[in-house]
Amino acid sequence: MTARYFTIEEANALLPTLKPLMAELLERRARAAQKGQWVADALRRPHVDIGGPVFSELTVEFAVIEDLLKKIRETGCVVKSLEGGLVDFLAKIDDRDVYLCWRYGEEAVTHYHELHTGYRGRQLLS
Repeated sequence: MTARYFTIEEANALLPTLKPLMAELLERRARAAQKGQWVADALRRPHVDIGGPVFSELTVEFAVIEDLLKKIRETGCVVKSLEGGLVDFLAKIDDRDVYLCWRYGEEAVTHYHELHTGYRGRQLLS
């Protein structure tokens, strides 16, 4: 797949699609983490039922997470962090490739960063 470049307007126009996907993704990730901890603890005990409901529920959570990630990626964005709800949009600023950077909970795309700096290198768009 070739890289898709976004304008700030195009990135912001995608947010109504991305926000509910990311909300569900973060919720599913939190549930999977809880179930994963239960599974890790259960596997330390003898005679655990590895076909039990929590194991099955965890498998479903992972499948839904994968589907949500696929839907987000199909828009052309890059999910940078499930934990932080970070999404990047490839863009051009001053003839150089950068990422427009959005974090779940922000109302709009207002920052960017160089390809190699990541979230810590975020700068306010002018």
